[in-house]
Amino acid sequence: MYNIVRPLLFRVDAERMHGWTLSALRLAARMGPLRGWLARHFDVRDGRLEVEAFGLKFRNSVGLAAGYDKNGAALAGLALLGFGHIEAGTVTRQPQTGNPQPRIWRLPAAEAIVNSMGFPNEGIGALQPPPGGLTSAQDGSRWSLLATGPAPEGARWRPPLRVGVNIGKGKDTPLEQAAEDYVALLREAHERRLGDYVAINVSSPNTAGLRQLQGRGPVEALLSEVARARDALWPRLPVLVKIAPDLSKAEIDAVLGAIQASGLDGVIATNTTTGRAEVPQAKNRPGGVSGRPLTYLSTEVIRHIARQTGGRLPIVGVGGILRPADALEKLDAGAVLVQVYTGLVYTGPELVRNINRARLRALASA
Repeated sequence: MYNIVRPLLFRVDAERMHGWTLSALRLAARMGPLRGWLARHFDVRDGRLEVEAFGLKFRNSVGLAAGYDKNGAALAGLALLGFGHIEAGTVTRQPQTGNPQPRIWRLPAAEAIVNSMGFPNEGIGALQPPPGGLTSAQDGSRWSLLATGPAPEGARWRPPLRVGVNIGKGKDTPLEQAAEDYVALLREAHERRLGDYVAINVSSPNTAGLRQLQGRGPVEALLSEVARARDALWPRLPVLVKIAPDLSKAEIDAVLGAIQASGLDGVIATNTTTGRAEVPQAKNRPGGVSGRPLTYLSTEVIRHIARQTGGRLPIVGVGGILRPADALEKLDAGAVLVQVYTGLVYTGPELVRNINRARLRALASA
C-alpha cells in the first residue's frame, strides 16, 4: 500500500509532509479504535525480542532516531508503530528556528535525504514528559505508552517503550561554553523526568562548528563535565554520545577513549554524513545525507567500535536502515539497538514490524 501512495506523498514538500505526518499520528493516538488497530497491526509482541542496554530493558531493538519528533509532540502516536524506543529532539536550551527553508530534500534515485535543519525546536522547556509519566506507583518501571490500564493478574511483565532525549548546543552558544548547555539540558531532562536516557549530540553537520567538539581535547573536556553532572544526579540517567560517520579511525578512537574515561554509558553510531561521493545529486545541497549512501559507512563505524571496545560499550546503530537486512547487519556488527528514520520515508511504517519479524526468524534459525 505504501509503495502505491508514496509517489503522491513525494509531490508534497518534504518538511510540510513531515509536519502532516506528525499531526496525523497525534490524532491517531486519541482515537480508540484506530489506536487499537495500529497497535495490533504494527506491534510485534514476543519476549525473544527483548534486549537490555545501558541498564535499561527494551521491548525490542528497533528505535526511532532523533530528528523525527523534535519536540516530542507525537510520542503516543509513534509508539503505536511498534518501536522499542523513541528518541525525541534534538532540543536546545532556548527555542530556535533552525536554518532557512527549504532545508530537506528527497533524492529518490539514491534512496537518500539531505537535510540542513539546524536543530529547529521549541526548546527543552516545551518538551513534555512521555504520556503516562516515567514511573509507576507499583513497581518503579515506566508505564507503556500503549497501556490502557493495569496488567491482568499473573500477566508477564513487558518492558515499556523507552524514550530518549537528544540534546544539542544552541546555535549562538560559543564552543567554549558548549558544556554549560549540555549540563543544563541534562539536569532539566533529569529533573522533569523527560526520558529514560539522554543522548549528547556533538555530530550534526548543520550547526556551525559543532563537530569540532569531537576533537580529542574538546571531547574529553566536554564529556568529563557532563559525566560529573550526571554522577551528581539520582536516580541515575544513562548518557550516550552520538558521533559522526566521517571521523577517521583515530578520531573515533579518541572519542571512544573520552567516553570510556568519563564513564558515560554508550555511543550512537552514526549521524548523517557530509560526504558526497556516493550521492553526486546532493553536491549542491547543504547539510547531511541519510539513507542508502550511509548504510555501509555507519555499519563499518559500528564494527570498528565493537572491535575497539571488545563489546563492552553499548552501541546504538543508525544510518541507512531501509530493509530488515540492514538492521540485522548492524546488530551482527555489534549494535545492541538500532534506529530508523529515512527508511520510514522510503519503505513506510511497516519497516519496524518487518525488522522485528526478521529478527525473530534469525533467532529461530540460530
